[in-house]
Amino acid sequence: MKEVTMEKYIMTIDEGTTSARAVVFDHDGEIISVSQNEFNQYYPKPGWLEQNPIEIWTTTLEVMRRAMGKANLVPEQIVAIGITNQRETSVVWDRKTGEPVYRDIVWGDRRTAGHCDWLKENGYEQMIKDKTGLVVDPEFSAGKIMWILDNVEGARERAEAGELVFGNIDTWVLWNLTGGKVHATDPSNASRTSLYNIHTLEWDDELLKLFNIPKSMCPEVKDSCCDFGVTNTPEAFGGAAVPITGILGDQMAATFGQCCFKKGEGKMTYGTAGVFDVNCGDEPVDSKSGLLTTIGWKIGDEIQYLLEGVVFNAGSTIQWLRDELDCIEDSADSEYFAKKSELPLGTVYFVPCFSGLGAPNWDAYARGMIMGMSRGATKNDIIRAALDSLAYQTRDMVDSVGGDLGEPMSILRIDGGAANNDLMSQFVADIHGIDVDRPANVETTAAGAAYIAGLQVGYWKTKEEIIAARKVGRIFKPEMDAKQRERLYAGWLNCLNAIMVWSKGEKELLAQD
Repeated sequence: MKEVTMEKYIMTIDEGTTSARAVVFDHDGEIISVSQNEFNQYYPKPGWLEQNPIEIWTTTLEVMRRAMGKANLVPEQIVAIGITNQRETSVVWDRKTGEPVYRDIVWGDRRTAGHCDWLKENGYEQMIKDKTGLVVDPEFSAGKIMWILDNVEGARERAEAGELVFGNIDTWVLWNLTGGKVHATDPSNASRTSLYNIHTLEWDDELLKLFNIPKSMCPEVKDSCCDFGVTNTPEAFGGAAVPITGILGDQMAATFGQCCFKKGEGKMTYGTAGVFDVNCGDEPVDSKSGLLTTIGWKIGDEIQYLLEGVVFNAGSTIQWLRDELDCIEDSADSEYFAKKSELPLGTVYFVPCFSGLGAPNWDAYARGMIMGMSRGATKNDIIRAALDSLAYQTRDMVDSVGGDLGEPMSILRIDGGAANNDLMSQFVADIHGIDVDRPANVETTAAGAAYIAGLQVGYWKTKEEIIAARKVGRIFKPEMDAKQRERLYAGWLNCLNAIMVWSKGEKELLAQD
Protein backbone atom coordinates (compact mmCIF):
# COMPACT_ATOMS: atom_id res chain seq x y z
CA MET A 1 0.00 0.00 0.00
CA LYS A 2 1.07 3.54 -0.68
CA GLU A 3 2.18 5.53 2.36
CA VAL A 4 -0.45 7.99 3.57
CA THR A 5 0.76 11.50 2.78
CA MET A 6 -2.41 13.34 1.72
CA GLU A 7 -4.96 14.83 4.00
CA LYS A 8 -8.16 14.11 2.07
CA TYR A 9 -9.35 10.88 0.46
CA ILE A 10 -12.27 9.19 -1.30
CA MET A 11 -13.78 5.95 -0.01
CA THR A 12 -15.45 3.38 -2.23
CA ILE A 13 -17.90 0.86 -0.82
CA ASP A 14 -17.64 -2.05 -3.25
CA GLU A 15 -20.43 -4.60 -2.86
CA GLY A 16 -19.38 -7.65 -4.84
CA THR A 17 -21.24 -10.90 -5.33
CA THR A 18 -19.31 -12.76 -2.64
CA SER A 19 -17.80 -10.01 -0.48
CA ALA A 20 -17.96 -6.39 0.64
CA ARG A 21 -14.94 -4.11 0.47
CA ALA A 22 -14.04 -0.63 1.55
CA VAL A 23 -11.25 0.98 -0.47
CA VAL A 24 -9.67 4.37 0.21
CA PHE A 25 -8.07 6.25 -2.73
CA ASP A 26 -5.85 9.30 -2.97
CA HIS A 27 -5.78 11.88 -5.77
CA ASP A 28 -3.28 9.81 -7.80
CA GLY A 29 -5.75 6.93 -7.91
CA GLU A 30 -3.56 4.93 -5.54
CA ILE A 31 -5.06 2.69 -2.87
CA ILE A 32 -4.33 3.94 0.63
CA SER A 33 -6.23 1.26 2.49
CA VAL A 34 -8.51 -1.67 1.73
CA SER A 35 -10.53 -4.10 3.81
CA GLN A 36 -12.59 -7.02 2.52
CA ASN A 37 -14.88 -9.63 4.08
CA GLU A 38 -16.83 -12.40 2.41
CA PHE A 39 -20.48 -13.05 3.21
CA ASN A 40 -22.49 -16.24 2.95
CA GLN A 41 -24.13 -17.61 -0.17
CA TYR A 42 -27.26 -19.76 0.08
CA TYR A 43 -28.41 -22.35 -2.47
CA PRO A 44 -31.93 -23.45 -1.42
CA LYS A 45 -32.52 -25.35 -4.67
CA PRO A 46 -30.50 -26.11 -7.82
CA GLY A 47 -30.19 -22.87 -9.80
CA TRP A 48 -31.23 -20.69 -6.84
CA LEU A 49 -28.83 -18.26 -5.17
CA GLU A 50 -29.62 -16.03 -2.19
CA GLN A 51 -27.84 -13.84 0.37
CA ASN A 52 -28.75 -12.23 3.67
CA PRO A 53 -29.18 -8.43 3.26
CA ILE A 54 -28.57 -7.84 6.96
CA GLU A 55 -25.28 -9.74 6.75
CA ILE A 56 -24.26 -7.68 3.72
CA TRP A 57 -24.89 -4.48 5.69
CA THR A 58 -23.06 -5.60 8.85
CA THR A 59 -20.15 -6.82 6.71
CA THR A 60 -20.08 -3.43 5.01
CA LEU A 61 -19.86 -1.62 8.33
CA GLU A 62 -17.02 -3.86 9.44
CA VAL A 63 -14.88 -3.31 6.33
CA MET A 64 -15.48 0.45 6.48
CA ARG A 65 -14.22 0.57 10.07
CA ARG A 66 -11.23 -1.63 9.32
CA ALA A 67 -10.21 0.35 6.23
CA MET A 68 -10.24 3.53 8.26
CA GLY A 69 -8.30 1.93 11.10
CA LYS A 70 -5.61 0.44 8.87
CA ALA A 71 -4.65 3.90 7.60
CA ASN A 72 -5.31 5.68 10.92
CA LEU A 73 -7.86 7.93 9.25
CA VAL A 74 -10.54 10.06 10.88
CA PRO A 75 -13.95 10.69 9.27
CA GLU A 76 -13.05 14.30 8.41
CA GLN A 77 -10.42 13.01 5.98
CA ILE A 78 -13.04 11.26 3.82
CA VAL A 79 -14.43 13.96 1.53
CA ALA A 80 -16.89 11.67 -0.26
CA ILE A 81 -18.12 8.10 -0.61
CA GLY A 82 -18.83 6.25 -3.84
CA ILE A 83 -20.89 3.06 -3.96
CA THR A 84 -20.53 0.31 -6.53
CA ASN A 85 -22.40 -2.96 -6.42
CA GLN A 86 -23.36 -6.32 -7.83
CA ARG A 87 -26.22 -5.41 -10.12
CA GLU A 88 -29.68 -6.99 -10.53
CA THR A 89 -29.50 -8.60 -7.07
CA SER A 90 -32.82 -7.60 -5.49
CA VAL A 91 -33.90 -6.75 -1.95
CA VAL A 92 -37.44 -6.01 -0.75
CA TRP A 93 -37.82 -4.41 2.67
CA ASP A 94 -40.22 -2.58 4.96
CA ARG A 95 -40.31 1.15 4.29
CA LYS A 96 -40.53 2.04 8.01
CA THR A 97 -38.49 -0.62 9.82
CA GLY A 98 -35.90 -1.44 7.14
CA GLU A 99 -36.51 -5.15 7.76
CA PRO A 100 -36.12 -7.32 4.62
CA VAL A 101 -39.10 -9.56 3.89
CA TYR A 102 -36.87 -12.22 2.29
CA ARG A 103 -33.25 -12.88 1.51
CA ASP A 104 -31.93 -10.94 -1.48
CA ILE A 105 -32.15 -12.92 -4.71
CA VAL A 106 -28.80 -12.78 -6.51
CA TRP A 107 -28.31 -11.83 -10.16
CA GLY A 108 -27.21 -15.37 -11.08
CA ASP A 109 -30.36 -16.98 -9.67
CA ARG A 110 -32.33 -18.93 -12.29
CA ARG A 111 -35.66 -19.50 -10.51
CA THR A 112 -37.60 -17.24 -12.88
CA ALA A 113 -36.57 -19.08 -16.05
CA GLY A 114 -40.10 -20.45 -16.46
CA HIS A 115 -41.61 -16.97 -16.25
CA CYS A 116 -39.09 -15.74 -18.82
CA ASP A 117 -40.27 -18.52 -21.13
CA TRP A 118 -43.86 -17.31 -20.61
CA LEU A 119 -42.89 -13.74 -21.50
CA LYS A 120 -41.26 -14.93 -24.72
CA GLU A 121 -44.10 -17.24 -25.66
CA ASN A 122 -46.63 -14.45 -25.16
CA GLY A 123 -44.81 -11.92 -27.31
CA TYR A 124 -43.34 -9.56 -24.71
CA GLU A 125 -39.66 -10.06 -25.53
CA GLN A 126 -39.33 -7.34 -28.18
CA MET A 127 -41.27 -4.79 -26.14
CA ILE A 128 -39.01 -5.35 -23.14
CA LYS A 129 -35.89 -5.09 -25.31
CA ASP A 130 -37.12 -1.92 -27.02
CA LYS A 131 -37.76 -0.17 -23.72
CA THR A 132 -34.90 -1.48 -21.58
CA GLY A 133 -32.17 -2.66 -23.96
CA LEU A 134 -32.22 -6.01 -22.15
CA VAL A 135 -33.09 -9.52 -23.23
CA VAL A 136 -35.65 -11.58 -21.33
CA ASP A 137 -33.55 -13.52 -18.84
CA PRO A 138 -33.72 -14.50 -15.14
CA GLU A 139 -30.67 -12.30 -14.46
CA PHE A 140 -32.64 -9.07 -14.23
CA SER A 141 -34.41 -7.67 -11.17
CA ALA A 142 -38.07 -7.48 -12.18
CA GLY A 143 -38.74 -11.21 -12.08
CA LYS A 144 -37.00 -11.55 -8.72
CA ILE A 145 -39.10 -8.78 -7.16
CA MET A 146 -42.27 -10.30 -8.60
CA TRP A 147 -41.29 -13.72 -7.21
CA ILE A 148 -40.82 -12.29 -3.70
CA LEU A 149 -44.19 -10.53 -3.82
CA ASP A 150 -45.91 -13.70 -5.06
CA ASN A 151 -44.20 -16.19 -2.74
CA VAL A 152 -43.66 -14.44 0.60
CA GLU A 153 -46.81 -14.52 2.69
CA GLY A 154 -48.45 -11.10 2.86
CA ALA A 155 -45.79 -9.38 0.76
CA ARG A 156 -48.01 -8.44 -2.15
CA GLU A 157 -50.68 -6.96 0.09
CA ARG A 158 -48.07 -4.96 1.99
CA ALA A 159 -46.49 -3.74 -1.27
CA GLU A 160 -49.83 -2.61 -2.67
CA ALA A 161 -50.47 -0.77 0.61
CA GLY A 162 -47.22 1.16 0.10
CA GLU A 163 -45.41 -0.52 3.00
CA LEU A 164 -42.60 -2.18 1.02
CA VAL A 165 -39.81 -0.85 -1.20
CA PHE A 166 -37.25 -2.55 -3.40
CA GLY A 167 -33.74 -1.84 -4.53
CA ASN A 168 -30.56 -3.34 -5.83
CA ILE A 169 -27.69 -3.64 -3.34
CA ASP A 170 -26.62 -0.03 -3.96
CA THR A 171 -30.05 1.18 -2.84
CA TRP A 172 -30.04 -1.12 0.19
CA VAL A 173 -26.61 0.13 1.32
CA LEU A 174 -27.51 3.78 0.66
CA TRP A 175 -30.72 3.37 2.68
CA ASN A 176 -28.77 2.01 5.64
CA LEU A 177 -25.89 4.50 5.36
CA THR A 178 -28.36 7.37 5.53
CA GLY A 179 -30.32 5.87 8.41
CA GLY A 180 -33.30 5.10 6.19
CA LYS A 181 -33.61 8.67 4.91
CA VAL A 182 -32.73 8.08 1.23
CA HIS A 183 -34.34 5.50 -1.05
CA ALA A 184 -32.56 6.11 -4.36
CA THR A 185 -30.44 4.61 -7.11
CA ASP A 186 -28.74 5.80 -10.30
CA PRO A 187 -29.54 5.13 -13.99
CA SER A 188 -26.83 2.46 -14.36
CA ASN A 189 -28.51 0.30 -11.74
CA ALA A 190 -32.08 1.21 -12.68
CA SER A 191 -31.36 0.16 -16.25
CA ARG A 192 -30.68 -3.41 -15.03
CA THR A 193 -34.11 -4.02 -13.55
CA SER A 194 -36.20 -4.56 -16.73
CA LEU A 195 -38.48 -1.86 -15.32
CA TYR A 196 -36.64 1.31 -16.38
CA ASN A 197 -37.03 2.88 -19.81
CA ILE A 198 -33.54 3.81 -21.03
CA HIS A 199 -34.98 6.25 -23.59
CA THR A 200 -37.37 8.24 -21.38
CA LEU A 201 -35.21 7.73 -18.25
CA GLU A 202 -38.24 6.82 -16.15
CA TRP A 203 -39.77 3.82 -14.44
CA ASP A 204 -42.03 2.43 -17.13
CA ASP A 205 -45.70 1.99 -16.25
CA GLU A 206 -46.27 -0.71 -18.87
CA LEU A 207 -43.36 -2.78 -17.55
CA LEU A 208 -44.40 -2.32 -13.93
CA LYS A 209 -47.88 -3.55 -14.86
CA LEU A 210 -46.44 -6.51 -16.79
CA PHE A 211 -44.45 -7.66 -13.74
CA ASN A 212 -47.22 -6.61 -11.32
CA ILE A 213 -44.93 -4.39 -9.24
CA PRO A 214 -46.40 -1.27 -7.56
CA LYS A 215 -44.64 1.91 -8.65
CA SER A 216 -44.52 3.04 -5.01
CA MET A 217 -41.83 0.42 -4.42
CA CYS A 218 -39.39 2.03 -6.89
CA PRO A 219 -36.41 4.07 -5.68
CA GLU A 220 -35.85 7.62 -6.89
CA VAL A 221 -33.41 7.68 -9.81
CA LYS A 222 -30.72 10.35 -9.45
CA ASP A 223 -27.67 11.13 -11.58
CA SER A 224 -24.73 8.76 -11.08
CA CYS A 225 -22.69 11.74 -9.89
CA CYS A 226 -24.72 13.82 -7.45
CA ASP A 227 -25.48 14.46 -3.78
CA PHE A 228 -27.20 11.29 -2.60
CA GLY A 229 -27.17 12.29 1.08
CA VAL A 230 -24.83 11.89 4.03
CA THR A 231 -24.00 9.11 6.42
CA ASN A 232 -26.47 9.11 9.29
CA THR A 233 -25.86 6.00 11.35
CA PRO A 234 -23.76 5.73 14.54
CA GLU A 235 -21.95 2.62 13.26
CA ALA A 236 -20.50 4.44 10.23
CA PHE A 237 -17.76 7.01 10.91
CA GLY A 238 -18.91 7.42 14.49
CA GLY A 239 -22.02 9.21 13.32
CA ALA A 240 -20.17 11.81 11.22
CA ALA A 241 -22.04 13.18 8.18
CA VAL A 242 -19.86 12.10 5.22
CA PRO A 243 -21.27 12.94 1.75
CA ILE A 244 -22.29 10.08 -0.54
CA THR A 245 -21.80 11.49 -4.04
CA GLY A 246 -21.50 8.67 -6.54
CA ILE A 247 -23.24 5.41 -7.41
CA LEU A 248 -22.47 3.09 -10.30
CA GLY A 249 -23.25 -0.55 -10.97
CA ASP A 250 -20.07 -2.58 -10.77
CA GLN A 251 -19.49 -3.00 -14.50
CA MET A 252 -20.23 0.61 -15.28
CA ALA A 253 -17.80 1.58 -12.52
CA ALA A 254 -15.13 -0.66 -14.03
CA THR A 255 -15.74 0.90 -17.47
CA PHE A 256 -15.42 4.36 -15.92
CA GLY A 257 -12.34 3.29 -13.98
CA GLN A 258 -10.76 2.00 -17.19
CA CYS A 259 -11.36 5.45 -18.70
CA CYS A 260 -13.49 4.12 -21.56
CA PHE A 261 -14.90 7.58 -22.13
CA LYS A 262 -14.99 7.50 -25.96
CA LYS A 263 -17.14 5.50 -28.35
CA GLY A 264 -15.48 2.19 -29.22
CA GLU A 265 -13.39 1.97 -26.04
CA GLY A 266 -14.14 -1.20 -24.08
CA LYS A 267 -13.10 -3.43 -21.23
CA MET A 268 -13.55 -6.96 -19.93
CA THR A 269 -13.86 -7.51 -16.19
CA TYR A 270 -13.02 -10.94 -14.83
CA GLY A 271 -14.88 -10.93 -11.54
CA THR A 272 -17.25 -13.60 -10.26
CA ALA A 273 -18.91 -13.18 -13.65
CA GLY A 274 -17.19 -12.00 -16.80
CA VAL A 275 -18.59 -8.74 -18.14
CA PHE A 276 -17.65 -7.00 -21.35
CA ASP A 277 -18.62 -3.35 -21.93
CA VAL A 278 -17.93 -1.00 -24.80
CA ASN A 279 -18.86 2.67 -24.93
CA CYS A 280 -21.36 3.28 -27.76
CA GLY A 281 -21.79 7.03 -27.23
CA ASP A 282 -24.65 9.26 -26.16
CA GLU A 283 -27.34 7.33 -28.07
CA PRO A 284 -28.37 3.71 -27.37
CA VAL A 285 -27.36 1.15 -30.00
CA ASP A 286 -29.77 -1.71 -30.67
CA SER A 287 -27.61 -4.83 -30.65
CA LYS A 288 -28.43 -7.41 -33.32
CA SER A 289 -26.00 -9.98 -31.93
CA GLY A 290 -27.22 -10.76 -28.43
CA LEU A 291 -25.52 -7.99 -26.48
CA LEU A 292 -27.37 -5.74 -24.07
CA THR A 293 -27.85 -2.00 -24.39
CA THR A 294 -27.51 -0.35 -21.02
CA ILE A 295 -26.81 3.00 -19.39
CA GLY A 296 -23.20 3.53 -18.42
CA TRP A 297 -23.52 6.71 -16.37
CA LYS A 298 -25.33 10.02 -16.22
CA ILE A 299 -23.49 13.17 -15.13
CA GLY A 300 -25.69 16.24 -15.45
CA ASP A 301 -26.78 16.48 -19.07
CA GLU A 302 -24.19 13.91 -20.18
CA ILE A 303 -25.39 10.35 -20.57
CA GLN A 304 -23.28 7.50 -21.93
CA TYR A 305 -24.66 4.19 -23.18
CA LEU A 306 -22.83 0.87 -23.28
CA LEU A 307 -23.14 -2.35 -25.20
CA GLU A 308 -22.63 -5.17 -22.74
CA GLY A 309 -22.17 -8.90 -22.68
CA VAL A 310 -22.32 -10.99 -19.52
CA VAL A 311 -21.09 -14.52 -18.91
CA PHE A 312 -22.20 -15.80 -15.56
CA ASN A 313 -19.07 -17.73 -14.59
CA ALA A 314 -15.55 -16.33 -14.87
CA GLY A 315 -13.72 -15.95 -11.56
CA SER A 316 -16.32 -18.27 -10.02
CA THR A 317 -14.99 -20.97 -12.37
CA ILE A 318 -11.64 -20.79 -10.62
CA GLN A 319 -13.40 -20.74 -7.25
CA TRP A 320 -15.20 -23.94 -8.30
CA LEU A 321 -11.88 -25.62 -9.03
CA ARG A 322 -10.75 -24.57 -5.55
CA ASP A 323 -13.85 -25.10 -3.42
CA GLU A 324 -15.90 -27.84 -5.06
CA LEU A 325 -13.37 -29.82 -7.10
CA ASP A 326 -10.50 -29.32 -4.61
CA CYS A 327 -7.98 -29.10 -7.48
CA ILE A 328 -6.14 -26.10 -6.06
CA GLU A 329 -5.68 -24.59 -2.61
CA ASP A 330 -5.72 -20.97 -3.75
CA SER A 331 -7.09 -19.30 -6.88
CA ALA A 332 -3.60 -17.98 -7.68
CA ASP A 333 -2.40 -21.61 -7.98
CA SER A 334 -4.38 -22.03 -11.19
CA GLU A 335 -1.63 -20.50 -13.32
CA TYR A 336 1.04 -22.82 -11.86
CA PHE A 337 -0.93 -26.00 -12.58
CA ALA A 338 -2.21 -24.81 -15.98
CA LYS A 339 1.39 -24.35 -17.13
CA LYS A 340 1.98 -28.04 -16.33
CA SER A 341 -0.67 -29.13 -18.84
CA GLU A 342 0.95 -31.33 -21.51
CA LEU A 343 -1.96 -31.84 -23.91
CA PRO A 344 -2.07 -29.59 -27.01
CA LEU A 345 -4.37 -26.57 -26.81
CA GLY A 346 -7.81 -27.43 -28.13
CA THR A 347 -7.77 -30.99 -26.78
CA VAL A 348 -9.80 -30.35 -23.63
CA TYR A 349 -12.49 -27.64 -23.50
CA PHE A 350 -14.34 -26.51 -20.40
CA VAL A 351 -17.54 -24.50 -20.83
CA PRO A 352 -18.37 -23.26 -17.29
CA CYS A 353 -22.01 -22.26 -17.74
CA PHE A 354 -23.05 -23.39 -14.26
CA SER A 355 -25.87 -20.82 -14.27
CA GLY A 356 -26.71 -20.94 -17.97
CA LEU A 357 -25.18 -19.30 -21.01
CA GLY A 358 -25.11 -15.51 -21.03
CA ALA A 359 -24.23 -13.27 -23.97
CA PRO A 360 -24.46 -13.68 -26.85
CA ASN A 361 -26.32 -17.03 -26.67
CA TRP A 362 -28.65 -16.49 -23.66
CA ASP A 363 -29.68 -20.03 -22.76
CA ALA A 364 -30.94 -20.25 -19.17
CA TYR A 365 -31.13 -24.06 -19.28
CA ALA A 366 -27.52 -24.71 -20.37
CA ARG A 367 -25.14 -26.21 -17.80
CA GLY A 368 -21.38 -26.60 -17.63
CA MET A 369 -19.51 -29.33 -19.46
CA ILE A 370 -15.94 -30.54 -19.89
CA MET A 371 -15.32 -31.96 -23.36
CA GLY A 372 -12.49 -33.74 -25.11
CA MET A 373 -11.50 -35.83 -22.10
CA SER A 374 -9.31 -38.87 -22.69
CA ARG A 375 -7.79 -41.34 -20.23
CA GLY A 376 -4.56 -39.34 -20.29
CA ALA A 377 -6.16 -36.05 -19.31
CA THR A 378 -5.14 -34.72 -15.89
CA LYS A 379 -6.33 -32.06 -13.51
CA ASN A 380 -3.71 -29.75 -15.06
CA ASP A 381 -5.51 -29.99 -18.40
CA ILE A 382 -8.86 -29.21 -16.80
CA ILE A 383 -7.38 -26.20 -15.01
CA ARG A 384 -5.82 -24.95 -18.25
CA ALA A 385 -9.14 -25.40 -20.06
CA ALA A 386 -10.88 -23.46 -17.27
CA LEU A 387 -8.52 -20.50 -17.71
CA ASP A 388 -8.87 -20.66 -21.49
CA SER A 389 -12.66 -20.56 -21.16
CA LEU A 390 -12.43 -17.01 -19.82
CA ALA A 391 -10.74 -15.93 -23.05
CA TYR A 392 -13.11 -17.84 -25.33
CA GLN A 393 -16.14 -16.31 -23.62
CA THR A 394 -14.59 -12.87 -24.06
CA ARG A 395 -14.14 -13.41 -27.79
CA ASP A 396 -17.80 -14.46 -28.14
CA MET A 397 -18.73 -10.93 -27.06
CA VAL A 398 -15.93 -8.94 -28.70
CA ASP A 399 -16.79 -10.51 -32.06
CA SER A 400 -20.40 -9.45 -31.56
CA VAL A 401 -19.42 -5.81 -31.03
CA GLY A 402 -17.77 -5.66 -34.43
CA GLY A 403 -21.14 -6.31 -36.04
CA ASP A 404 -23.06 -3.89 -33.83
CA LEU A 405 -20.68 -0.92 -34.05
CA GLY A 406 -19.45 -1.62 -37.57
CA GLU A 407 -15.77 -1.88 -36.72
CA PRO A 408 -13.60 -4.31 -34.75
CA MET A 409 -11.82 -3.37 -31.55
CA SER A 410 -8.09 -2.70 -31.81
CA ILE A 411 -7.31 -2.97 -28.10
CA LEU A 412 -9.09 -4.50 -25.12
CA ARG A 413 -8.66 -3.33 -21.53
CA ILE A 414 -8.97 -6.03 -18.86
CA ASP A 415 -9.39 -5.97 -15.09
CA GLY A 416 -10.75 -7.94 -12.16
CA GLY A 417 -8.99 -10.48 -9.97
CA ALA A 418 -8.45 -13.13 -12.65
CA ALA A 419 -6.73 -10.55 -14.90
CA ASN A 420 -3.69 -10.89 -12.62
CA ASN A 421 -3.11 -14.29 -14.22
CA ASP A 422 -0.47 -13.75 -16.94
CA LEU A 423 -1.20 -17.05 -18.71
CA MET A 424 -4.89 -16.22 -19.03
CA SER A 425 -4.20 -12.62 -20.09
CA GLN A 426 -1.80 -13.74 -22.81
CA PHE A 427 -4.34 -16.24 -24.12
CA VAL A 428 -6.94 -13.45 -24.31
CA ALA A 429 -4.57 -11.54 -26.61
CA ASP A 430 -3.83 -14.70 -28.63
CA ILE A 431 -7.41 -15.83 -29.19
CA HIS A 432 -8.51 -12.30 -30.20
CA GLY A 433 -5.44 -11.30 -32.19
CA ILE A 434 -5.41 -7.83 -30.57
CA ASP A 435 -3.42 -6.06 -27.86
CA VAL A 436 -4.67 -6.47 -24.30
CA ASP A 437 -4.09 -3.60 -21.85
CA ARG A 438 -3.93 -4.52 -18.16
CA PRO A 439 -3.69 -1.52 -15.81
CA ALA A 440 -1.25 -1.37 -12.93
CA ASN A 441 -4.25 -1.43 -10.59
CA VAL A 442 -6.78 -4.04 -11.74
CA GLU A 443 -9.26 -2.91 -9.07
CA THR A 444 -10.91 -0.60 -11.56
CA THR A 445 -14.43 -1.15 -10.24
CA ALA A 446 -13.61 0.48 -6.91
CA ALA A 447 -11.56 3.15 -8.68
CA GLY A 448 -14.43 4.04 -11.04
CA ALA A 449 -16.83 4.59 -8.14
CA ALA A 450 -14.22 6.74 -6.40
CA TYR A 451 -13.64 8.81 -9.54
CA ILE A 452 -17.32 9.57 -10.11
CA ALA A 453 -17.86 10.44 -6.43
CA GLY A 454 -14.76 12.64 -6.49
CA LEU A 455 -15.95 14.56 -9.55
CA GLN A 456 -19.04 15.71 -7.65
CA VAL A 457 -16.98 17.28 -4.84
CA GLY A 458 -14.17 18.60 -7.08
CA TYR A 459 -11.58 16.12 -5.81
CA TRP A 460 -10.96 15.39 -9.49
CA LYS A 461 -12.12 18.28 -11.63
CA THR A 462 -12.00 16.74 -15.11
CA LYS A 463 -11.90 13.39 -16.86
CA GLU A 464 -8.40 14.29 -18.05
CA GLU A 465 -7.26 14.21 -14.42
CA ILE A 466 -8.78 10.76 -14.10
CA ILE A 467 -7.08 9.53 -17.28
CA ALA A 468 -3.78 10.73 -15.85
CA ALA A 469 -4.42 8.69 -12.70
CA ARG A 470 -4.89 5.42 -14.68
CA LYS A 471 -1.54 3.68 -15.14
CA VAL A 472 -0.87 0.91 -17.64
CA GLY A 473 0.65 -2.18 -16.02
CA ARG A 474 1.35 -4.38 -19.06
CA ILE A 475 0.36 -4.72 -22.70
CA PHE A 476 -0.08 -8.33 -23.85
CA LYS A 477 0.52 -8.71 -27.59
CA PRO A 478 -0.80 -11.68 -29.61
CA GLU A 479 1.79 -14.39 -30.26
CA MET A 480 -0.40 -17.08 -31.87
CA ASP A 481 -0.72 -17.39 -35.66
CA ALA A 482 -4.12 -16.77 -37.21
CA LYS A 483 -4.66 -20.37 -38.38
CA GLN A 484 -4.23 -21.85 -34.90
CA ARG A 485 -6.32 -19.07 -33.38
CA GLU A 486 -9.30 -19.82 -35.63
CA ARG A 487 -8.93 -23.60 -35.21
CA LEU A 488 -9.07 -23.29 -31.42
CA TYR A 489 -12.03 -20.94 -31.50
CA ALA A 490 -13.91 -23.21 -33.92
CA GLY A 491 -13.49 -26.02 -31.37
CA TRP A 492 -14.98 -23.78 -28.70
CA LEU A 493 -18.00 -22.96 -30.88
CA ASN A 494 -18.48 -26.68 -31.48
CA CYS A 495 -18.70 -27.19 -27.70
CA LEU A 496 -21.29 -24.40 -27.37
CA ASN A 497 -23.41 -26.01 -30.07
CA ALA A 498 -23.29 -29.35 -28.25
CA ILE A 499 -24.36 -27.75 -24.96
CA MET A 500 -27.31 -26.01 -26.57
CA VAL A 501 -28.48 -29.33 -28.06
CA TRP A 502 -28.33 -30.84 -24.56
CA SER A 503 -30.10 -27.80 -23.14
CA LYS A 504 -32.98 -28.14 -25.58
CA GLY A 505 -33.48 -31.74 -24.55
CA GLU A 506 -33.28 -30.87 -20.85
CA LYS A 507 -35.91 -28.16 -21.28
CA GLU A 508 -38.24 -30.66 -22.95
CA LEU A 509 -37.74 -33.14 -20.11
CA LEU A 510 -38.45 -30.49 -17.48
CA ALA A 511 -41.67 -29.58 -19.30
CA GLN A 512 -42.84 -33.18 -18.84
CA ASP A 513 -42.39 -33.08 -15.04
